[in-house]
Amino acid sequence: MGRETTTMTVRLGGSLREFVAANIGEKGNYENVSEYIRDLIRRDMARSEAEAFDRLKAELQQAFAAPDDTYRPLTAAQVIERNRRSST
Repeated sequence: MGRETTTMTVRLGGSLREFVAANIGEKGNYENVSEYIRDLIRRDMARSEAEAFDRLKAELQQAFAAPDDTYRPLTAAQVIERNRRSST
């Protein structure tokens, strides 16, 4: 199973270009711009996943802390609809 790749062009000027250049090659932590960009994207993905996990964890903590008489039964369809409304 091969991995599909896409070539993307990013234009950087001024201080952004200089910052990237300082992180590439012998003087930087990355061998090339592609390696640097892939690492930035992976870090951003991990941050996004961690934020989503933290939101879920907070919701669960709040739910488990609620008194039993505040719970009401919901169907799967009601839960899906509620989540659709809250994500928009």
